[in-house]
Amino acid sequence: MKTRVLILCAAMICLLGMLACSDNGEAKDKAGESDSTAAAAKKEQPREVESVSTESDSLVGQRPSIRNADNPIVTIATDFGNMTLELYRDVAPAHADSFVARTKDGFYNGLIFHRVVANSMIQGGDPLGNGSGNAGYYLPAEFSELPHIEGTLSMARSRDIHSASSQFFICLKRTRTTARLDGKYTVFGHLLKGYEALHAIGELECVANPANPKEVSKPIEDVVMRKVYLSDADGNAL
Repeated sequence: MKTRVLILCAAMICLLGMLACSDNGEAKDKAGESDSTAAAAKKEQPREVESVSTESDSLVGQRPSIRNADNPIVTIATDFGNMTLELYRDVAPAHADSFVARTKDGFYNGLIFHRVVANSMIQGGDPLGNGSGNAGYYLPAEFSELPHIEGTLSMARSRDIHSASSQFFICLKRTRTTARLDGKYTVFGHLLKGYEALHAIGELECVANPANPKEVSKPIEDVVMRKVYLSDADGNAL
């Protein structure tokens, strides 16, 4: 009788030990599966990275190459320095020709850069100086695959893609904001010389813009285009 009891006790102890080992193994497998799944999910999670020009990447102090020797070149003289730009007639002929025509008749002389968006762009060319004016005509869109990067010259417009006229902007750097303009605004030139002037204007203190009170983009100090003229790549008048 005693022997039978001892055998039963031993059997129960063995059974409990097997169950304990089984539970621990199962728990360990589940924890491992959970860790592996979390790691995989973390690895597959995409990161949104903003493409921003750094100081070392900036074109300040450098001289971008001319795209096409037949393209016209203009210089914008301001109190912050001169900016010399190649007009991409080979990409956007209507926009380039319009800018040349308005330059020749002195349209831009005395106008201001009425809008300066930090780390984004400086905008000017409005005869009214408030963002609502134009040259009295509109240009058909001439979109291309050229990106909006530091120094890009592009034409401003309203929601109508064919509403560009005289207002233009020059990009301060490549960010998610300027990248969204690609293929939606007509790129018609690029800054060859005068990046110091561009960034000096881009760093001016601004207040809320009357045309858009939510946007702090109106320079406290007027940035006047003293003279806009046809030039060579060094900024010498033709």
